[in-house]
Amino acid sequence: MTSFDNAMAVFKLLPKTNCKVCNEKTCLAFASKVFLGKKALNLCPQIQPEILEQYRDQPGKESPAEQQERKILLELKQQIKSCDLKEAAQKTGGVYENQRLTIRIFGKPLSIDNNGRMSSDIHINPWITSTVFGYILNCKGVPLTGNWVPFRELKGGLEKNGLFVARSENSFKQIADRYTGLFEDLILIFNGTKTGQHFDSDISLVLRPLPKLPILVCYWKPDEDMDSDLHLFFDSSADMNANIDIVYGIAAGIVVMFEKIAARHGVSSIKT
Repeated sequence: MTSFDNAMAVFKLLPKTNCKVCNEKTCLAFASKVFLGKKALNLCPQIQPEILEQYRDQPGKESPAEQQERKILLELKQQIKSCDLKEAAQKTGGVYENQRLTIRIFGKPLSIDNNGRMSSDIHINPWITSTVFGYILNCKGVPLTGNWVPFRELKGGLEKNGLFVARSENSFKQIADRYTGLFEDLILIFNGTKTGQHFDSDISLVLRPLPKLPILVCYWKPDEDMDSDLHLFFDSSADMNANIDIVYGIAAGIVVMFEKIAARHGVSSIKT
């Protein structure tokens, strides 16, 4: 992995458009924050996945951002230790058995005990860990309404909507445009379910990353003078069964996974 010698080394990787999607006024200001470890490079939606992977870690030491991530995980783990997992099972749509809470992630079981130890057939990384911890601790057990709404209509979503659209929806659309096997893989790998056409889309598919946080993926194919389009929708109860950061993190994480899958199939990413 490669580290940054200074802020200008970060700046050279940026589009220099000052688009403000990262919530900084200029690309140079963002570069300074990344160099200081106050912001993650992946908050810029125009940087390609292979570049993000190259600069993901600092060799020999943790960056301030990584230290903060580890601190947050430890704090969440401590909260899990005092959590009533049996009660949490009722709220999260999970099952409590043998002193373990089991929930399904994309239809696949993941179990957790009161010490925060997880076991599953799926690969458990920091993104999975923090998402599951946050879901268990925040889920209020509100029943699904079946009413699909855009991210911006969820509590706290409007403030983050620009970054959500750029990093999640636009990136997802680019993959869908170029990777013809996307929706088949969503079904096979992530246990997605085709559903009736929503919002007059050509393809509608529901993913279930967590029991009470389903995601509706709607894709409109290009037609004559109309470009393709893709939007993600959430059950209107999503902001009561998770906070907005968890909802955003799930959507962004799914896109990152499919960028990697598409790359393995020889489908290159393109800049927004």
